[in-house]
This record gives sequence, C-alpha cells and structure tokens, in this order.
Amino acid sequence: MKYVLFDLDGTLLPMDQNTFVNAYFKELAKKLAPHGYTADALVKAVWNGTGRMQKNDGSSINEDVFWNSFSEDLGEGILEKRPVFDEFYLNEFNNIRKSCGFTPRAKETVDLVGSLGGQVAIATLPVFPATAIEARIRWAGINPEELALYTCYENCRFTKPNPMYYNELLSKLSAKADECIMVGNSVDEDMAAANVGMKVFLLTDCLINENGTDISGYPQGGWDELQSHIKELFK
Repeated sequence: MKYVLFDLDGTLLPMDQNTFVNAYFKELAKKLAPHGYTADALVKAVWNGTGRMQKNDGSSINEDVFWNSFSEDLGEGILEKRPVFDEFYLNEFNNIRKSCGFTPRAKETVDLVGSLGGQVAIATLPVFPATAIEARIRWAGINPEELALYTCYENCRFTKPNPMYYNELLSKLSAKADECIMVGNSVDEDMAAANVGMKVFLLTDCLINENGTDISGYPQGGWDELQSHIKELFK
C-alpha cells in the first residue's frame, strides 16, 4: 500500500451536505448581488454547471466545462466577473466554515498514514476551484502542501462516480490501483473506486447512501476502525 485517498466533505470534514450547500449559495449570492445577478439565477447556473461537469466526457477540464455552461446561462458578461469569484473563494467563502463540523481524528489519521510510510491524496468531487478545495482542507486541520495531490476543477476531466475519475487519479499519482485505498462516506461516489481495483473503506460517521445500497460487503466503521484498517494494510 502506498496511497490513502480521502474524500473531503463528510469524511475529513464532517458536515451536513444540505447545510453546507445552503450556506455556500447564501454567501455567493451576497457577493454577486451588487453585480446584478439574482440568487435564483446564480443557483440555477451553478447547478447546471455542476451537472455538466459530472457528465464531462474528458474532452475538456472541468473548469472550462463549468464556465462554458455558466456563461450560457448568465451571459458572456459573467466571464468578466471571474476575478470577483476568485476574490470570493479567497475571502467570503471562509465564512461557510461555521456550517461544517470538525474532528481532530482527521489530521490524526492523515499523520498516521505518513508515519507508516504512506502518502495522502484528497479525492474530493472536483467541481470547485483549487482555492475552495484548499480552504476546506485547512478547515479540516490539514495543510494542503503536505498532500501528494488534491482534486479540483482545474486538474480533472471527470468527476465521481465515473471510473475515469479514479483512473485519472492513478495516472496523476503514477500508482497502481492495488497500491491505493479510497476512504469516503458516500456509497455511490466513493465506493465506486472499487470498480477500478482500488481498496475502499466506508467511513460511516456522516454516511450517505441515497439508494439504500447493501453496504455489508465494504470494510467500514468510524475513525478507530479506519485507523486499525490502515495499520493492517501498511504492515
């Protein structure tokens, strides 16, 4: 075993997805209101752009897919506002931190991997820019610079649960599937890593299982069980 890939939202960073999303849209709407964009239009455009990224066929990076979709919905003028979005993710986005939880077990487990000779990558849904991903990594108490990789919309052409997302990760890490374990809380998105040959572990603290999938076959549990599992894998 060489790499432990961690999901971010609901895994390293405890959260209720709906609470986070609502807080995010509230802050974004507040930032863009002075520029003439309504909350309803922004929310619709963001969801459309996210949907396009999730259907990305790999012909463009997710960033380009998102902004092409965004400008179709809101007009070409939105492209001139990209510096406003950059500023938002560097500043106001951090106000959303209060909508998330925190557990010291996240940093503790990341450090454990390092002590065992392994490396850590963040395999989060790559629908946000790097600045937003880095912010949320820091909210979890982890230094982005200590990671082998973190996925964002600038460096990915696919999203979970597409197997190509995980293959893209393997390529970036120059790793084989059996050298990696994916740790996450979403049955549909994170356990999909098993489809390319990765080992998986389902962290059940903030479990998401929207389709009621039978999870009995997955190694699973809380932080204690995860740490024990990691120690076994690195023996």
